[in-house]
Amino acid sequence: MPLPLLIILFFLIFTAFAGFVYYGVVFVRVLMTNRHLPTARDGRCITPENPPDPDAVVAIIVPAHNEQDVIADLIASLRAQTWPGIHVSLVLDRCTDDTERITRESIGDDPRFTILLNDHCPEDWAGKTHAVHRGVQSMPAAMQADYLLFADADTTFHPDAVTATLNLLHDRHLDMLSLLTTLSRDTWFERIVQPAAGFELVRQFPLDYVNRQDAGRAFANGQFMLFRREAYDAIGGHEAVHDALLEDLAFARRMARPKARRPVGVLVADGMVKCHMYRSWSAFVRGWTRIFTEAARQKPPRLRKSARRVLISGVVLPAAAIVTALIGAAMLATDTEIPFAWLALGSGVVAILQTALTLLLIYRNQGARAIDIVAWPVGAWRVAAILRNAARDLEGGVATAWGGREYAREVRS
Repeated sequence: MPLPLLIILFFLIFTAFAGFVYYGVVFVRVLMTNRHLPTARDGRCITPENPPDPDAVVAIIVPAHNEQDVIADLIASLRAQTWPGIHVSLVLDRCTDDTERITRESIGDDPRFTILLNDHCPEDWAGKTHAVHRGVQSMPAAMQADYLLFADADTTFHPDAVTATLNLLHDRHLDMLSLLTTLSRDTWFERIVQPAAGFELVRQFPLDYVNRQDAGRAFANGQFMLFRREAYDAIGGHEAVHDALLEDLAFARRMARPKARRPVGVLVADGMVKCHMYRSWSAFVRGWTRIFTEAARQKPPRLRKSARRVLISGVVLPAAAIVTALIGAAMLATDTEIPFAWLALGSGVVAILQTALTLLLIYRNQGARAIDIVAWPVGAWRVAAILRNAARDLEGGVATAWGGREYAREVRS
């Protein structure tokens, strides 16, 4: 074999081996996290040493901006909650569609629900944050509630969701519990791109680190945040994060401040809370651009670094494993360079198997279909593009459009 081809072959073998190591480490991390952290579903079977008061009041505040397609499902799931002391405030935030009519019809005469029509947002507030703040301040039950639960309008709850998460909050001695919801898989981008986007976010905020109160890796998911009322008030409530586009991260960071040190937990919902995040590809791109930008603290270099990592781990390493295995098989088929052929075939196959095993575990955690792992490189490629474009937009001064408003984001070095 000519020397240049031999160098290329050994480079491919080395890259395939690197993929085996990388996905092997990820597999161990995910497996250990699964074993040490309960899911929201486990909360149904947990009896805390100091259980929640059965008469405790949980105030649920949900902002809704043009959510006519999903609001009825949310309301139905909240009406079915087994925890007796719930009160729900639905804040209809500058809606221009049929959300209000559907909301009123879905609630019927259920006295546990109130509707607040919000027709404005101050310039120095983020839209969702202001809507939730108004819900807390205008809801009598929220002023006296023992717990505050903030959820998104595109979520649906298992009947035992509130009960299970209250159990977990007490069992783990937390002041705030957030869930990684189980995401819908109805569209092509939810099946192909969403798993890679979700994995990248968890890679930036690993659950085993996030759930260590001394790790300095603060994270929460605004689709579901359950607070003890005293802790919410102690950190200043929504007024303290009034301008945050990701109020969940802002809350988590405030809870983790040395002067506060409020314990926060982030667990996998495991089907107990489901979410249909985005209904179109353009909304998906805008949404994840916002998420990644805020997670990177508006730092373009950090976004580009993440893009390179996603591209290498999600596209280059799997592709190298496949190409290496194919070259090894082709060499064996022609009876040439037998030692190198077996080395290439073996390293490629082992890397492919390890990658597939790890992705199966990741997809199972996300509630995704196993068959969709074949599209993992495509999803990773698209996520890398979102990250790169987020850095470009940030440097170019492109405003973030969200919830009916545009927000100019400051570039940070």
